Amino acid sequence: MIDAAADPPTDAPANATGDEAALRAEVERLRAEVAALQARAEAAEAAAEHDVLTPTLNRRGFVAAINRTMAWCARYGSPAVLVYLDMDRFKSINDRLGHAAGDAALIAVGRLLAANVRESDAVGRLGGDEFALLLLNAGVEEGRDKARRLAEALEVEGFVWDDQTVALGGSFGVRAWSGHTDADVWLAEADAAMWVRKKAR
Repeated sequence: MIDAAADPPTDAPANATGDEAALRAEVERLRAEVAALQARAEAAEAAAEHDVLTPTLNRRGFVAAINRTMAWCARYGSPAVLVYLDMDRFKSINDRLGHAAGDAALIAVGRLLAANVRESDAVGRLGGDEFALLLLNAGVEEGRDKARRLAEALEVEGFVWDDQTVALGGSFGVRAWSGHTDADVWLAEADAAMWVRKKAR
């Protein structure tokens, strides 16, 4: 006669192993899901600070960069300068060639500006046809030199539309950091400097 109680169930270890494997698989699945959600959150945060059309920061992202730079300058005594750009003849591009050409012009300007700054600098599109550069460890003379060279590049390089090169232009305003603690005030001063130059031209 066989004593059933004396023999342990043969499927108990197998079930335990199966449960552990299922638990490990669920943990890995949850980890992958969390990683995917984190990546999406980071992408959404980055998109919230970048312009939807040009390869630059949007106003929100650029103001955040200004705030970081002001804090750095105040702490370490580093110089910094804002270069404000308002495109010339942009309305005529839209009127003559259409809004698609206007978008292409904005993209070309954004690419030109981004290609002419360092990693420590920032480029932003503030709205419409207005852009700005934030140059760290640079003073007003460096800002003016940068503005002059960018103005020349806009005229020479322009952008290509319907197999033709269309000249671009811009009016620049330069304002060095002088203890500013408000990003909007610093931007407004650079904007005002730009308008003085634009009217003089």
